Amino acid sequence: MATPFWLISFLLAMLWAQQDVCCSEEEVHSSPPVLHLKQQKDGTGRVKRAWVIPPISVSENHKRLPHVLVQIKSDKQQPGGVIYSIKGPGVDEDPKGVFSIDKRNGKVYLNTVLDREKNDRFRLRAFALDLSGVPLEDPTDLEILVMDQNDNRPLFRQAVFAGHVVEEAPPGTYVMTVEATDADDPETDNAALRYSILGPEMGDVFTIDELSGEIQTARAGFDREVIGIYNLTLQVADMSGEGLATTATAVIYVDDINDNPPEFTEKEFSMEAPENKQGVVIGRVLVQDKDLPGSPNWLAKFTILEGDPNGAFAIHTDPLTNDGVISLVKALNHEERDRFELLVSVQNQSPLELSAPKAARALTTVRVHVLDANEAPFFRENPWRGSVNEGAPPGTEITLYRASDPDTQQGQQLRYFQASDLASWLQVDPDSSLVQTRQTVPPRSTFPGGWYTLQILASDNGNPSLTATGTLSIEVLEVNDHAPLLLPVTSELCSQGGRLVLSATDDDLAPHAEPFHFRLSPDMAQNWTLGNINDTHALLQTEGEVDIGHHVLPLLISDSGTPPQVREQLLNVSVCACDKWGSCQAHVAAVVGAVAGLSFGALMIILSCTILLLLLALLVAALEHSRRQAFHKGLLGGSQDDLRDNIVNYNEQGGGEEDQDAYDLNQLRNPDLFPPTSLQSKPPHRRDAPYSYSLPQYPRRLPACPSDIEDFINEGLEAADSDPSVPPYDTALIYDYEGEGSAGGSLSSILSSLADEDQDYDYLSEWGPQFRRLAELYGQ
Repeated sequence: MATPFWLISFLLAMLWAQQDVCCSEEEVHSSPPVLHLKQQKDGTGRVKRAWVIPPISVSENHKRLPHVLVQIKSDKQQPGGVIYSIKGPGVDEDPKGVFSIDKRNGKVYLNTVLDREKNDRFRLRAFALDLSGVPLEDPTDLEILVMDQNDNRPLFRQAVFAGHVVEEAPPGTYVMTVEATDADDPETDNAALRYSILGPEMGDVFTIDELSGEIQTARAGFDREVIGIYNLTLQVADMSGEGLATTATAVIYVDDINDNPPEFTEKEFSMEAPENKQGVVIGRVLVQDKDLPGSPNWLAKFTILEGDPNGAFAIHTDPLTNDGVISLVKALNHEERDRFELLVSVQNQSPLELSAPKAARALTTVRVHVLDANEAPFFRENPWRGSVNEGAPPGTEITLYRASDPDTQQGQQLRYFQASDLASWLQVDPDSSLVQTRQTVPPRSTFPGGWYTLQILASDNGNPSLTATGTLSIEVLEVNDHAPLLLPVTSELCSQGGRLVLSATDDDLAPHAEPFHFRLSPDMAQNWTLGNINDTHALLQTEGEVDIGHHVLPLLISDSGTPPQVREQLLNVSVCACDKWGSCQAHVAAVVGAVAGLSFGALMIILSCTILLLLLALLVAALEHSRRQAFHKGLLGGSQDDLRDNIVNYNEQGGGEEDQDAYDLNQLRNPDLFPPTSLQSKPPHRRDAPYSYSLPQYPRRLPACPSDIEDFINEGLEAADSDPSVPPYDTALIYDYEGEGSAGGSLSSILSSLADEDQDYDYLSEWGPQFRRLAELYGQ
């Protein structure tokens, strides 16, 4: 059978598509493949005409453009009678303009460079129309395949790959897998990738599977302390390792294991610890560890094995430096123990590997010296409670309140002071701390609850000085120092069946007060009865008939103190006749009876007091009368040139300006107007004389013995100074009146003229303005 025409046309088109780019453009255009209609028979035996166009292949990156891909022809073609067209992606759909067709000859052209990685095939539809636009053939599909070229390098999925491997890992240990991709056709060698390690040259430490990219260890002996990080250069190439290639980096970290024990840097450490402090750091112990810093294989854990029986020290790890920090959790006492030797061990927080070497210095000794600090004194008994009796005399010792100084090796001295205002009846010795009374202890009732509280300070002489405060609570004890007192001491009582309730009080407090005990004098028991009602009251009753009048009953009242205080007190009872209501009918009779009942001595005392009061009243009246008479006398008269008016006395006792109007000087200037009888009788008082001065007796008696003349003169002088009726102190004094017509002259005039002439008074001018007037008078 003859070969069909359409099959021959298909084979020619395939052969043309397989030609390489080495074919000249003229050859291509001169012989494009031609596609004809195919005749097919349907089931009725009729022939059905249709286009059958096999796929057309074209290489990507073809650069000879425009390039004829295929020519379409119809069996019904008449010269100039068929119009060809194509539609689909690459023509009128995106990407547009890739393909085109010559509508007259049916040649299909490639207009742009193709990229298989973007579009690996195009499906077009071809049409054959007559000039009127009527289809000559049914439309058919035209498939164009883009052939791959090795135009893409393989790419690693990341530029740097990170992996980990532990120390001492055996050979063949999986580390990680690297991956790469290639955009070329995976069905071709263009995407056949191969992996390899380019470097560094380190003796084949790692290997990589060329197909899968899996990296494994090639040998043992990984030590992080020697090499902690490996940097590998990886390569991937297509075309089975012979084509395009790309590189990447693989960083492999060696993970640490605890294969190095921690060790102390020193065999011994020395430190100093303060006294009486806690929560303070006293020092550090240093360790070294080759493992990874900050990891559990590196962090140290310290333990105090010996030397701290009371748990006064603690040690913890500094996470930044891995040092052991030693601190105080309890206060240390230098006087009790001043040195410690601590045995400290160290290990890691994570267990040590069995293959790790043994630590050469896992133990160390820490020597701690406790410093001696000044400690405050203290009172062993604080607060102190004691007592003292009320009314205790000054100097009574209460207690020796001493403090103790814990600094026994420093030999300090303590002094004691009061912390607050101390009561005036107490004192504290600053050296011995003796607390004793300074005054008589006040009564217990003056203290709240009977207690007095004070604070004592004890201060040492250290640097700095420290002080302790002690509290003393002193109970003032009640003392039975008061006898009970009867109330009332005067009362009325009916003569028949009378009753009188007596009571008593006591300034003391319990148990030195009530109950009180009342007793009558034994000689009164026949007419009176006395019985206790309660602790503070008693009932007095008459026995039989008692005379109406005043009765004095001696009573003995005692308290319940130790020893008891007893007071004997007189009870004045007025017995009277009472009416039916129990009231006295004759109070006057009772009063008369009371007076009659008084003794003679009592009456004389009352009478004497009355007379004394009358005499005092008369004396006061007489003094008042004398003062009024002196007040009504005339004032000093005479010339303004009188010497007394021109002399001013400065700073002298008595006389001076204050005495100018204290006495009437007319008696001296005009003695004739005043008879002697007026001077010998009662002289007038000075106006400035106090009432308490008594008047001297005139004339005075002469001494009986001449040897008493000195006493006589002194007495006269004293009498003159104390006499309120004499002239002032700077005037002439009259001791006695000699009478008129005396043959003797005045004693003051003897040789007075001669003395005045010989005396020089000019020096008085130099004494100041106070004596200038006196110098002018006597210097003339």
